[in-house]
Amino acid sequence: MVRIYPFLFILLWSSAFITTKPIIDNSDPFAALAFRFFFVAVGFYLFSIYSKLSILINRRNLLESLLSGVLFHGLYLGGVFYSISIGMPAGIAALIVTLQPVLTNALSGPILNENVTIKQWVGVLLGFAGAALVLGWDIGSNIPVLGLLATIIALISITTSTIWQKKLSNNLPLPISNFYQALGGCLFHIVIIIFFAEPYIDFTKTFFIAMSHQIFLVSFGAFTILMYLIKKNSASKTVSIFFLIPATSAFMAWFFLNESLTNLDLLGFFITTIGVYIATRD
Repeated sequence: MVRIYPFLFILLWSSAFITTKPIIDNSDPFAALAFRFFFVAVGFYLFSIYSKLSILINRRNLLESLLSGVLFHGLYLGGVFYSISIGMPAGIAALIVTLQPVLTNALSGPILNENVTIKQWVGVLLGFAGAALVLGWDIGSNIPVLGLLATIIALISITTSTIWQKKLSNNLPLPISNFYQALGGCLFHIVIIIFFAEPYIDFTKTFFIAMSHQIFLVSFGAFTILMYLIKKNSASKTVSIFFLIPATSAFMAWFFLNESLTNLDLLGFFITTIGVYIATRD
């Protein structure tokens, strides 16, 4: 069962890109994310109670988990959602964020004392090259400066949160850790709404369907699998599978939304698959 977790993560995480646009079309990004992580926090809280897990933890574990949630659910997702909402081309935003495994490989050695081999570097660079072919550069697109800045912040945040999660001193059960991370993300977006944003949500049927998908399949499913993989494997190997997400999203968009799938996309997917195989193989 454990062997299929990376494949489940790729499928679930990639599917989020199909439902992000309908959410942004019906709400501002920060209200949507506050709404999402409020219910995610409630869900993990109820699951913890059902599983008879105590949510009372020491101050250090609390602060570590909240900070992890701010980095991942707050700055990373907030940066991506916000950049796309103000006109950042989705291809460029995704390509910038896809640099995460490259940065993680570069930092996991000095910070986590992980041995990143030449083979892993070759796999990572092949993975990025393949992802770049799938996403494209959107040459000629008008890139908003704030959108570019938000995407770079998102890249730094997801890289930092991955390394931070690996270094956490706590050994909390995943439901408890996920509860406090979701709470941290929710509180972050509430603060943004209070001081910087004008929140609105149009509670359409489309919004509810897309939001339900992101709450149940992405936040409950994919994120829990990701935390498990980071906990059990090296950070550098875990994040290499992120390179498969753009290609998988492209296939999903082709299958569900009738978007075009070019020969360049197929070539990129093939190169990425080889790169991820090389980077993650023992």
